[in-house]
Amino acid sequence: MPFAQIYMLEGRTEAQKKAVIEKVTQALVEAVGAPVSTVRVMIQEVPKENWGIAGVSAKELGR
Repeated sequence: MPFAQIYMLEGRTEAQKKAVIEKVTQALVEAVGAPVSTVRVMIQEVPKENWGIAGVSAKELGR
C-alpha cells in the first residue's frame, strides 16, 4: 500500500488540496502499478510561522 505524506504551508484551498491528492494518487498508480484503491495520501499543513527558509519564517517572508 503506497503512502504519500505531503507537507505544505497552510492556506491552500480545498480544491487545490483535492487536486494534489488526485494527482499524487495517479502518479503512484502509474509509477509503481499500485491499484488506486490502495493508495493513501496525507497532506500536513504547516503554519507559516513554523516553516523556516534560510533562517527566516515563511510568515516573515510574506509567503
